[in-house]
Amino acid sequence: MTTSNSEFEITKTEQEWRAILTPEQYEVMRQHGTERACTSPLDKQDKEGTYICAACSLPLFTSNTKFSSGTGWPSFFAPIEGAIGTSIDKSYNMTRTEVHCRRCGSHIGHVFNDGPAPTGQRYCMNGIALKFIPESERGCANA
Repeated sequence: MTTSNSEFEITKTEQEWRAILTPEQYEVMRQHGTERACTSPLDKQDKEGTYICAACSLPLFTSNTKFSSGTGWPSFFAPIEGAIGTSIDKSYNMTRTEVHCRRCGSHIGHVFNDGPAPTGQRYCMNGIALKFIPESERGCANA
């Protein structure tokens, strides 16, 4: 499954995406793959800061909404308002809600209804699809 470019603010050819993403990022973000659980250092990241899209640098989540879900993927109970889009994912004989960057359409993970208060949601993200900007460098997250 490949993400369509036509409906997003930032559009690139697949060749252009391949040039700016690592092969692993391309597989997850442009072909809707999933990184292996417990492989992202962002799962254990506990500093204050902002998590941005690895493809276009849009701020997606803040450390204030991050929690330890025990799943092996970085998890958040809420995104930054207006940062993400969702669609229905029926792959692997399941029905899930896929989460993508609203600006470039890159796949970043899925959202489930088993998270903590106050939202009850668990945004289970592929760490490879995110970059972490520490609070001390916050100005860099507004690209």
